[in-house]
Amino acid sequence: MKNLPHLVPSTTFSGRPGPLLLIIMDGVGLGKHDDSNAVFLAKTPFLDSLKTHPLYTKLKAHGKAVGMPTDLDMGNSEVGHNALGAGRVFDQGASLVQKAFDSKSIFHGSTWKKVIQNCIEKQSVLHFIGLLSDGNVHSHINHLKSMINQAVQENIKTIRCHILLDGRDVPNETALDYVSQIDSLSEMLQEKADIKIASGGGRMITTMDRYDADWSIVERGWNAHVLGDADPFNCVKDAIDNAYENKISDQFIRPFVIVENNKPIGPINDGDSVIFTNFRGDRSVEIAQAFEDADFNHFNRTRRPDVCFAGMMQYDGDLNIPKQYLVNPPQISNPISHYLCGTKIPSFAISETQKYGHVTYFWNGNCSDYIDKNLETYVEIPSDKCPIEEKPEMKAFEITDKTIELLQSNQFKFGRVNFPNGDMVGHTGDIPAVIKSVEVTDNCVERLVKAVNDLNGITIILADHGNADEMYTIKNNKKIIKTAHSLNLVPFWIIDADYQQEYIINQNIHGGLSNVASTICHLLGYNPPPDYNSSLILFDH
Repeated sequence: MKNLPHLVPSTTFSGRPGPLLLIIMDGVGLGKHDDSNAVFLAKTPFLDSLKTHPLYTKLKAHGKAVGMPTDLDMGNSEVGHNALGAGRVFDQGASLVQKAFDSKSIFHGSTWKKVIQNCIEKQSVLHFIGLLSDGNVHSHINHLKSMINQAVQENIKTIRCHILLDGRDVPNETALDYVSQIDSLSEMLQEKADIKIASGGGRMITTMDRYDADWSIVERGWNAHVLGDADPFNCVKDAIDNAYENKISDQFIRPFVIVENNKPIGPINDGDSVIFTNFRGDRSVEIAQAFEDADFNHFNRTRRPDVCFAGMMQYDGDLNIPKQYLVNPPQISNPISHYLCGTKIPSFAISETQKYGHVTYFWNGNCSDYIDKNLETYVEIPSDKCPIEEKPEMKAFEITDKTIELLQSNQFKFGRVNFPNGDMVGHTGDIPAVIKSVEVTDNCVERLVKAVNDLNGITIILADHGNADEMYTIKNNKKIIKTAHSLNLVPFWIIDADYQQEYIINQNIHGGLSNVASTICHLLGYNPPPDYNSSLILFDH
């Protein structure tokens, strides 16, 4: 293990005898006090009791405050946990990729040249697979259009697009808006290249699984994109219209292939090049493994074509997935876990499968392994595989029980826990289910705070971004269900049972998630690293 930095003890505050617990209420932001806000509608007696708490402030969790290109870009759990763990703001996937397209450096890199040259030499097909929307959380359609244009300029003659439909980071039933953009581009370039959408499916059941939660999702994508084996349609519009007629939303549209003369128009074959266009890592790793791993046992691939495969970014630097990528990922140096381990502070991280990687991989600066296994304990509670809205409590009670067990073991000085409910259920658009999910979270947070108080410790409660706080918008006098993250501020509380006004919230800084790491250092009794963003608390007052 490399030499790790350490923290310097504070001469002002030595912390509390008990542990410091950070509770992340994923997707529970601060919205309007009306019926668009499931957090407001939910019965949350514990969170309500904190409304006048003295150690409270609101944090930015979107836009430039978490490394996104503009303040119109929503935050997400990936960048939120990066900012929480890093203590500083780093340009994130969306920003890095956009800069690479703006400067056109992406097209001068060795990976792009290799992908193109492979098609030229073998007179083969260039395939693009990825989420088709402008949500800018996992991908952006403008990147796909830019790559199509550039490939045609470089004399690529056949391009096939394999589209994953969103309805999650963008409004539902907008899939055809994005399909029409690709169709228009194809028509404009038809004299130079044959460009078609070859397959697709809704993102929640096709290709974009994460954290090994359900490999059948990747298998369905593989069958459609690679083997050309899925529901056949003559055009994309027919596939989407058929789903809408059956009350199926964009993100759950069954995998489909486009056929001509009853044959799929774009299966992926030996010699082809494939680019996975998503830049966010969590839902990209598994499909990359399916293309790259020779020793693969998650499902029967039937055949594994010999292709030149590349990702938009490297999705896991520790595991080198994928081996080739177009844009270098953010280099996050010395996240707070490095300092905690270097200072010999024992810690734990816990969530269920859906957010386990967020309190480990993303929190640790995109590092998938332990920093020091002797000092860290990671606990993954396996997620259910039923529709989330059918069980909005998810694994919150199991997470709570295990966290209390960890706390009461007296082995840990710091712990972090993520309750996925507000975000994961929020993405379904099922408002009654979202309300239930927030109520469960409130109950579980209260239990954890009591456990920490009993141990003479401190609890921090916050959210990594909004979602459940904005469940619909009004457009043209019509209520439109909203499943995407919000741009709202998020709450931040410090619950300290032994509080004697030794410190106060610094209301003079307009804080964001990146200010939390320094605050953790202070509450543990240490000075924050000098290059970290300012702490949210003040001692000299």
